[in-house]
Amino acid sequence: MRFEAITIKDIALALGLSTSTVSRALRDSHEISPETKEKVLSYAKENNYKPNPIALSLKEKRSSSIGVLVSEIANSFFSQAINGIESVAQEKGYNVIIAQSKEYFDREVSSMQFLASRSVDGILFSVSAETSDFTHIQQLYNRGMHMVSFDRTVSFGDIHKVSVDNFKAAYEATTLLINNGFNNIACIANASFLSITMERVEGYKAALKDHSIPIIEENIGFCSHGGLIYEEVEEILNKKMLGIHKPDAILACSDKITTNTMRYCQVHKISIPQEVGLLGFSNLDLTDLLSPSLSVVRQPAYEMGRIAAELLINQIASKRPVTQFNNVVLPAELHQRDSTRKK
Repeated sequence: MRFEAITIKDIALALGLSTSTVSRALRDSHEISPETKEKVLSYAKENNYKPNPIALSLKEKRSSSIGVLVSEIANSFFSQAINGIESVAQEKGYNVIIAQSKEYFDREVSSMQFLASRSVDGILFSVSAETSDFTHIQQLYNRGMHMVSFDRTVSFGDIHKVSVDNFKAAYEATTLLINNGFNNIACIANASFLSITMERVEGYKAALKDHSIPIIEENIGFCSHGGLIYEEVEEILNKKMLGIHKPDAILACSDKITTNTMRYCQVHKISIPQEVGLLGFSNLDLTDLLSPSLSVVRQPAYEMGRIAAELLINQIASKRPVTQFNNVVLPAELHQRDSTRKK
């Protein structure tokens, strides 16, 4: 049997009232007597009446829903960011529709189009590792879609942005490795054109320069799919770990690159930190329980999601056009553990 939700017409028939009277009673209109309101509201509650969101969106030109587009929901960083987004959305009465690009540009484009077709009131997004062309985003933006860019931010137009201080995080992480006696440090990052990659690589280079360590471009590797595919991390590490100038430490600049670097070392029986130190960007909750325990840069993902959602919903609810846009940059946390302590 197909489920049929109770409607205003059903309530009107049951109570012997007009649909307009029921509608006004549900809206708490002053035109309806308290007695009639009580009768309508009581019946609606008993029969689990819920307003039809599609009908409301057509009438009010708002759906009370927001879209979220990330690279991978299973990624610990993005799952925590989504938790922050949903905490605000629930409080403000918004539903959340989540899509993932899996680090593919074409999938990002189709996901953006899908979210827009669902008549969401706004979109929170972090671009894929393949995305260097923002035309599909600009088109939605130019048509009036409310948007907030977070984590992997975009540089076009007037748009709210929420990110972490990637330069400082990478600078401090590289400095920690140097201070612990490592001086031939490799850096493995996301696709080279992403905002987070450029900022983290610059932080890495600045730390080397400030400690009078030569910058060797061959020590820097880029993963076109952000480490999501193990083989791309393996290919980079084969060149570095099996070459003549083997690094004595690795700065891994994303969750997946970090975990796949650990996996590579286990497969090839490379001891951490005796043979190579490892410090990664990771929001996994169990990094302290790994063997060895993993030194990490931990990003405030939940807070990032919460702030991004607040900015988006405030923009949607604003009675006037928004003319001032925020670029929120949050600090990361550096946790030193056994993977960066030379024995």
